[in-house]
Amino acid sequence: MHHHFLIHKPYGYLSQFIYQLKRKKKLLGELYDFPENTMAIGRLDEDSEGLLLLTTDGMMSEIVRSKKVEKEYYAQVDGIITEEAVEQLKNGVEIGLHGKKYKTKKCKAFKLESEPNLGERGKKIRDERHGPTSWVSITLTEGKFRQVRKMTSAVGFPTLRLVRVRVGNIHLNDLKAGEVLEVGGFDV
Repeated sequence: MHHHFLIHKPYGYLSQFIYQLKRKKKLLGELYDFPENTMAIGRLDEDSEGLLLLTTDGMMSEIVRSKKVEKEYYAQVDGIITEEAVEQLKNGVEIGLHGKKYKTKKCKAFKLESEPNLGERGKKIRDERHGPTSWVSITLTEGKFRQVRKMTSAVGFPTLRLVRVRVGNIHLNDLKAGEVLEVGGFDV
C-alpha cells in the first residue's frame, strides 16, 4: 500500500531526504517520520515555500509532474508590479536556462490586490524602508529551474518571496509551515 502526504515546505529546507555535500542542510525527513521510499513530487528550492506533495508511488509522481497539472505560485516582488509586466508574464518571457535562452510557455498571471495570508516566513525578507512590494499569482504547467524567479526578474520585478499555493486541485489552504498531512491519495 502506498502513502501520500501534503507538506507545507518551510523556507530554508531542501525538497529532498538525502544531501551528501559537506554543508549541513535542513531536509524534509526532519519534519516527519516518513516511510521508506517516500519521494517529493517535483521540487521547491531552498528559498521557496509552500505546497509539496510526497508519495511512495512512482506512477503518482509521474501523473502530478505532467504538463496537464497546473502549479500556482504567489510571488512577492520588489516594487508595485504593472499590468504591462503581468501581460508579459502571461505571454511568456525569455529566461536563461542551462546557459541558453528559453521562452516560457504562456501561463495565467494576475496581480493580487492584497497580501495573501501565508503566515510569517522564518527569515525576514526586508523592511519597508527599501520600498514597496506587491504580490502576483503565476500558474504554470511547466517547471523549469527557478522559473518563477527568473520570469519576474525578466519583467523587472525580482521575487523576494515565493510560495506554491496549489498543485492541480490540491490547495495549501491553512497548512502551516512545516506541517505534514497524510492523505489517501491525490486528486489533481
